Amino acid sequence: MQRRKADILVIGTGIAGCTAAIAAAESGKRILLITKTPDPMESNTRYAQGGIATLGEDDSKELFFNDIMSAGNGITNPEAAKLVVEEGPRLVQRFLIDEVGVQFQRNEEQSFDFTREAAHSTKRILHYFDTTGQEIEGKLLDVIRETSNITLLSDHTAIDLITSHHNSSNPLARYGMNVCLGAYVLDNREGEVLTFLADATILATGGIGKLYQYTTNPDCATGDGISMAYRAGAEVTNMEFVQFHPTMLFTEEGSGFLISESVRGEGGRLLNTHNEEFMKKYSPEWEDLAPRDEVSRAIYNEMARTESRHVYLDIAHFNKKSIDLKERFPGIYEECAKHKIDITSEHIPVVPAAHYFCGGVLIDGWGETTLKGLYAVGESACSGLHGANRLASVSLLEGLTHGYRAGSRASKSDPRNDFFKHIADWVPPKVVEERNRDPLLILQDWNNLRSTMWNYVGIIRTARRLVRAVSDLRNLRTRISDYYRNTTVSKAKVELRNGITVANVIAEFARRNDRQLGSHYVREEL
Repeated sequence: MQRRKADILVIGTGIAGCTAAIAAAESGKRILLITKTPDPMESNTRYAQGGIATLGEDDSKELFFNDIMSAGNGITNPEAAKLVVEEGPRLVQRFLIDEVGVQFQRNEEQSFDFTREAAHSTKRILHYFDTTGQEIEGKLLDVIRETSNITLLSDHTAIDLITSHHNSSNPLARYGMNVCLGAYVLDNREGEVLTFLADATILATGGIGKLYQYTTNPDCATGDGISMAYRAGAEVTNMEFVQFHPTMLFTEEGSGFLISESVRGEGGRLLNTHNEEFMKKYSPEWEDLAPRDEVSRAIYNEMARTESRHVYLDIAHFNKKSIDLKERFPGIYEECAKHKIDITSEHIPVVPAAHYFCGGVLIDGWGETTLKGLYAVGESACSGLHGANRLASVSLLEGLTHGYRAGSRASKSDPRNDFFKHIADWVPPKVVEERNRDPLLILQDWNNLRSTMWNYVGIIRTARRLVRAVSDLRNLRTRISDYYRNTTVSKAKVELRNGITVANVIAEFARRNDRQLGSHYVREEL
């Protein structure tokens, strides 16, 4: 059983995790950065198309702040919004552009080519074609690999956080404050569970999209960090607020491919299958650039009204600036072309899909959670910035801001050597039931989980659906927990356990909140 000590353990390699690791490494401390995927590029950051919000040319901090507050439907944390608006744009320039070397599109005058997205009052989105996240992620990982005091381990799955209350052999530890001391981590290739000890641990594990039948997220978005923090005793909040992106490319097999909001920012319009524009009816002020929750519900209603499986997004006939669509949206153009759709002349069939999680592990302005020694950043964390509904392209800015602040603060953590000597290594199950190794059991449980979340805890909810969801998910969690305890550990089983844990909490939060707000839309019973 391998035991390893680092000053700081960072779990997750998206923009928040990479930024936290780089910021912490500036102190000279030893950083251990792990990800469960074979390719550290694989994260939600990689698939961010539209861009990163900052301050545009005809912009102000006040205007940006007001847009964030408005999108959050009245429950945005003003202190979190002020922090991100104040520090985020500076970090975009000083850290991402000047230090990391991220390239953003420029116009013929070599000024930044700002674009606009839903619920923004002005153009303030920096982008790299329609593959902004890939550009940012690649450059951050380049810096990671060149930084000598950062060790990057891919294909390593965090199983559980190590805490003084749960994992210490010292019986007196329970009388002190609970402290996070690292994590038990599975080496996916070797099948060995490792004990990674750290003075500070930073969760940057991303969102929960895999919990839904239709999602724009990659398969790795299984709510791991939130689940681990919850089991360890850290407080979670705003768990009912799941943001659905209005426009995922519709295909028979369910593509999961996002059609960026920037398509509507460049003039694209939504049409139903009768070729009628409909957003003015649902949002007279914003029309096609309304907040995401409003657009998703509008599409949902139009699909029901016209008995259709999708609507259309048309940029080809509303390209008023005559931009070269193939050049502006190369990724979208290429993906649509694979499905025999030419975005320069045809409508794009789209449907809403689970996209972003506005809740998560409760943090302060430095990314600190309610569990001492544990930080959370990015989509796994909740500072209250997004309220009930995230403003477009603010997620990367938040990950950057809190990632940098958490890394800087974590690097000042006190050594916890007195705790480490009492920490036990991983204890495998005493009895392993061979019959439980059937992979179809995991697949079927995921199918049940995802369909329950989509149908009962989805875009439009009812009190009856939520009661049913809580009951069904509770039963499923009991079965999955028994299965997990009686089999050898694997990445797939860890993800399933985390997924059902978070799904239960989301459903419980949604059931208890009878106030219709933002992405938590509860309709009266039919």
